[in-house]
Amino acid sequence: MKTTDPKKKALLESLAGGLIVSCQVQKDDPIYSEDIVVKMALAAKWAGAVGIRANTPQQIRAIKAEVDLPLIGLYKIWHEDTDVFITPTLEACQQVWEAGAEIIALDCTTQMTHEGTVARDLLPIVKREIPQAILFADVSNYEEAVWAVDHGADIVGPTLYGYTRETAHIEMPDLREFARMCRDLSDKAYVIMEGHLYTPEDAMKCIFLGAHAVVVGSAITRPHLTAKRFVDLLSGYQNNWRDAERSKH
Repeated sequence: MKTTDPKKKALLESLAGGLIVSCQVQKDDPIYSEDIVVKMALAAKWAGAVGIRANTPQQIRAIKAEVDLPLIGLYKIWHEDTDVFITPTLEACQQVWEAGAEIIALDCTTQMTHEGTVARDLLPIVKREIPQAILFADVSNYEEAVWAVDHGADIVGPTLYGYTRETAHIEMPDLREFARMCRDLSDKAYVIMEGHLYTPEDAMKCIFLGAHAVVVGSAITRPHLTAKRFVDLLSGYQNNWRDAERSKH
């Protein structure tokens, strides 16, 4: 069931039909600078975005100091023995919350974590330990979405479609599967589209299918990956730009 908490509901409803811009940068990105994510977030607000998605407590804190928009926070932590990297522990979730994010995004797939647990089992723990937070379940398929909603996720989205072993070959969104999520889950949670959206038309298709809002990142805030999509195609796909997008940092 959707949250009945007045504060959470007001924030979630403020996202309706809008664009959430993912403002993220890694230190090995060619566009990296200390304040680049703040500039990205300011540009997103100027454009009319309804929210921001950001990575690491440090970058979340910097954005919240300058940009008054709802923020979906996460903490990417990579390990060689797992593909689970989005806010994989309770400690990481607490750091995201303490940095100022109103919404915590975490991996809710069935993958095994570095700690030897099933990623999605963290969701009910975070819900119990940080009850004030809005929880965004990042999933890779419909079944994971159903599980996350049944276990208390406020928001669910196919963020990790294309980032698990079973879906690593994917480059485009599965709109049919996303429409199924919207149809079956929108009465219980907020379904937000994230992943593989590259044009305004892509985003509008998702709103038409029932998305509460859409998140767009690489196509807006990672120009090196946008350029690489062009280069890879012009070179006859000697390389695949998505290898760079999926790389561990």
